Amino acid sequence: MRDDEFLAERFEAHRGQLRAVARRMLGSAAEAEDAVQEAWVRMSRSDTTHVDNLGGWLTTVVGRVCLDMLRSRRSRAEQPLEPEAPVPAAVPDPEQDVLLADSVGSALLVVLDTLTPAERLAFVLHDLFAVPYDGIADVIGKSPAATRQLASRARRRVRGARSADSDHVTPARRRELVDAFLAAAREGDFEGLLDVLDPDVVVRTEAGVTTGASAVAKGAATYSRHMVGVPVPALVDGATGIALLRDGRVERTLAFTFVHDRISVIDITTDRERAARLKITLL
Repeated sequence: MRDDEFLAERFEAHRGQLRAVARRMLGSAAEAEDAVQEAWVRMSRSDTTHVDNLGGWLTTVVGRVCLDMLRSRRSRAEQPLEPEAPVPAAVPDPEQDVLLADSVGSALLVVLDTLTPAERLAFVLHDLFAVPYDGIADVIGKSPAATRQLASRARRRVRGARSADSDHVTPARRRELVDAFLAAAREGDFEGLLDVLDPDVVVRTEAGVTTGASAVAKGAATYSRHMVGVPVPALVDGATGIALLRDGRVERTLAFTFVHDRISVIDITTDRERAARLKITLL
């Protein structure tokens, strides 16, 4: 057998696992295939004769590729989350399949759609594929302790999303929380903002993602002092939120998601053309 055939055979033995990792990281089957192909290219250009754990080495490579793709996607403000069936694990395991089927939907919805690329990587590699924190730390360029914190933060978001359906917040209470958020932001009331924000609140804009109540509260208090336009409570595509009006036109919108009687996600649309396509009902 030629060297290139032997190399290809070794890679194919791990392709299913690599595809599963990339699919859960990226939320897109097409992008997952691109990531796996890039891993093959990098492997074919590397000397792996002294690699003891080729599967682990390739998983690390795919992780780096996915991290680069997520960061690139974030800079373009894209969220290509596809409503596809989960990719099966490389080695069939009925018990593990049940656990993954229970977790992957929430993981994709919350981790891929709200967390930073590093947080997504830490959660997916550690919690779904049991990659040690030391190995993940090498990929994202942080210490093992910092990597553990990233995974823990992501894990809390996933747990919160799992219980969100049963943790119903009434429309009246949503309006109260939004009014309290708006009042605290106007007054620069940092503690008041913390009272209505989930500790792991996520703010998503076209520019990227901000996480954590402290960072979000500081940002809201600062922005309110320089805000141009009139904030009005509104339904934004059916979600309780705020429309910022200027000369009678929607300048930007904020749509809120609620978990455990707190604001857990704030989706901000700053692009006027995108805001104009939203269905806005002033309250």
